[in-house]
Amino acid sequence: MRFSTSPATYVIASLLAFSPFSSALRMIESSSLTPCQANSSFSATLFNVLFTPDNKTLFFNIVGVSSITGNVTAELLVIAYGYQALKEELNPCALGWQGLCPMNTGQIRLESNIPISDDVLQKVPGITYTIPDLDGKVQVFIKDANTGVSVACVEAELSNGKTVNQKGVGWATAVIAGLGLIASAITSGLGHSNTAAHIAANALSLFGYFQGQALMGMTAVPLPPIVASWTQNFQWSMGIIRIGFLQSIATWYQRATGGTPSSVLSDLATTSVSVQKRSLDVLNKLYMRAYHQLHGLTGRATGAPATGTAAVTVIHGIKRVGFTAGIELTNIFLTGYAFFVIFTVFVILVVVIFKLVCEGLVRAGRLKGDKFQDFRNGWTTVLKGILFRIVLISFTQMVVLCFWELTVRDSGAEVVLAIFTIFTMLCILVWASSKVIRLARRSIAMHKNPAYILYSDPVSLNKWGFLYVQYKATAYYFVVPVLCYLLAKGMFVALSQGSAVVQAIALVILDAVLLIVVCIIRPYMDKKTNAFNIAICIVNFISAVFLLIFTDIFNQPAIVTGIIGIIFFLLNVVFSFVLLLMVLISSIIAMFSKNPDTRYQPMRDDRGSFIKSQSQLTTELDALGATARGEEKAGYRNAKAARIEDDDDSWSSGSLERQQQQQQQQQQNRGANAPRGPSDLSVPTYPNDSGALHGPPSYRDSPSGTSSPAPGGRAASVRSDRFRTQGPTTTTTTTGPSPWQRGAGYEH
Repeated sequence: MRFSTSPATYVIASLLAFSPFSSALRMIESSSLTPCQANSSFSATLFNVLFTPDNKTLFFNIVGVSSITGNVTAELLVIAYGYQALKEELNPCALGWQGLCPMNTGQIRLESNIPISDDVLQKVPGITYTIPDLDGKVQVFIKDANTGVSVACVEAELSNGKTVNQKGVGWATAVIAGLGLIASAITSGLGHSNTAAHIAANALSLFGYFQGQALMGMTAVPLPPIVASWTQNFQWSMGIIRIGFLQSIATWYQRATGGTPSSVLSDLATTSVSVQKRSLDVLNKLYMRAYHQLHGLTGRATGAPATGTAAVTVIHGIKRVGFTAGIELTNIFLTGYAFFVIFTVFVILVVVIFKLVCEGLVRAGRLKGDKFQDFRNGWTTVLKGILFRIVLISFTQMVVLCFWELTVRDSGAEVVLAIFTIFTMLCILVWASSKVIRLARRSIAMHKNPAYILYSDPVSLNKWGFLYVQYKATAYYFVVPVLCYLLAKGMFVALSQGSAVVQAIALVILDAVLLIVVCIIRPYMDKKTNAFNIAICIVNFISAVFLLIFTDIFNQPAIVTGIIGIIFFLLNVVFSFVLLLMVLISSIIAMFSKNPDTRYQPMRDDRGSFIKSQSQLTTELDALGATARGEEKAGYRNAKAARIEDDDDSWSSGSLERQQQQQQQQQQNRGANAPRGPSDLSVPTYPNDSGALHGPPSYRDSPSGTSSPAPGGRAASVRSDRFRTQGPTTTTTTTGPSPWQRGAGYEH
């Protein structure tokens, strides 16, 4: 029976044939042989088969263990994407296969080059040699020559040497994601806070999308080969990266702490390892499930079946990811943990070195004194904020690895390390989130706008801003549901490795809930950022639905699963390319443009009105902005007066006397540099005629009646007839809402 050549198959094959995974050499190979029948009387400890149609030869090297005696025949089946592409009856005696005519109990070794006829070559479809990560296998049924009863069955996964799992893809995605974070840090240091916030938000969302792809590869769902290979490209985001000496250190640490390292990679010559993929028929799936339960092959250690045949290890989920990356199964946790520590130390060294370099260049006169001034004056606070950001970025990775370590328990010390790490990270993020919520609520109570306190204090912004700058001011709390989503998703992946259906259903529900919430609330800073993240949520939800289909819960035909696997790959590869291109272009423009903020509209929550003034603003506008925030122009120079992050020492929660003293001190410090007239009255809070406190007055208008841009980028005009003096106390009458009550969430 020939392989089906439907129009859809030709379209998919044509798209993939022009991919960079194609090569001139055509071949089909296999290096793993597993039983496919209950009570199979033959298994292989070594299995290497290479078929080269251009040379018309089939080379094989097989070492197996048999409990069969007598003459046998073999039936060869080649199955691709659920369809039987080839069926041949083989007579070992007629072919001269020594060891199979007749078969004897004990070890059998076969090594030969067999010429293949043109008739057989024509039965293999051409797309078999071009599609990367071929979803095919060959089954061999060994039958008694006299009775025709099958006494053994073995199967091997087929590969044509082409795969979408490429190191270049992993490097490209990692470099571009890192470039976005670096560009954000540089533009922030240069004073372009709006650009930095946009690039950072998109880069973090891109990194989260990569981690979502990696999580799908870590599930226990039997994935089509092309899906498993594609998700393997993003395992770097989970710290699954092989380095030789690091593996040696991990093995030594495990032995030193009472653990027993696995030896799957070192025993490949004597142990057949089957990387779990999508099963192509129901009978095989039922058998493999019974086989695992009978012999305990889903555990970490390899073991021989009770029949005395060779050892077979079937791996899936997180083990499959580690094995494909060349990492021993017992070293997966320590490998991911080590890269988390290495990355953290590396970032600390980069920040310290950058601080020293900047100071050296300023003293040498090669860098202007106002460049990276905020960073140089408060670099320790910036470093704290960066470390908090690392905790947030690595949260998904450590949730999966730490909770998974609790189930496999490589060693006592590693279990303790996992518990300490995950609960420390949870405490840090819970504390930071609660801090942001308290600051925002205090700002709403006093100023009717959460953006006032969240963005007016540079210490709070640098330390806690990683949790809320990507959201609009009224959605400051949205980091809490996001963290809950990441925690639940990671725990299902880590703790449900024995149930693929549970994992798939959980991911569908979680991604659907997140998509609905994001579409309704639209919590991100502007329309473009919302569209960016909604698109990611949509693709993640579709991918989760595909993942559920891969579990065969709907009992769909095998060809449907194979085609959906290719669609999964095409959808995500195109979407990843678009996201990478957007982040790359934004990062390049931000680093080489003189004023990248012109590409982005001011935030509707007026955060720009509260962020510390930059040196490029005019003296009058700078004084207005500084007075409105209650801070000095120098920023960190008067950090104690501007500090509102501490609960016990902040003018937002202090007494009226403290606030009045600060106002007087600020007016004295401004002196002659501050503009005279009604603009001096724009202070955070001040008493009216009745002695009650109310919010700061509007600074839309100037005495001259001419319009000028406000610090937040809004047009401002002042009309002198709206100001009146009553004795020694001057008050102002304004029309329209205060700028502290403008922005997203306050228009209606």
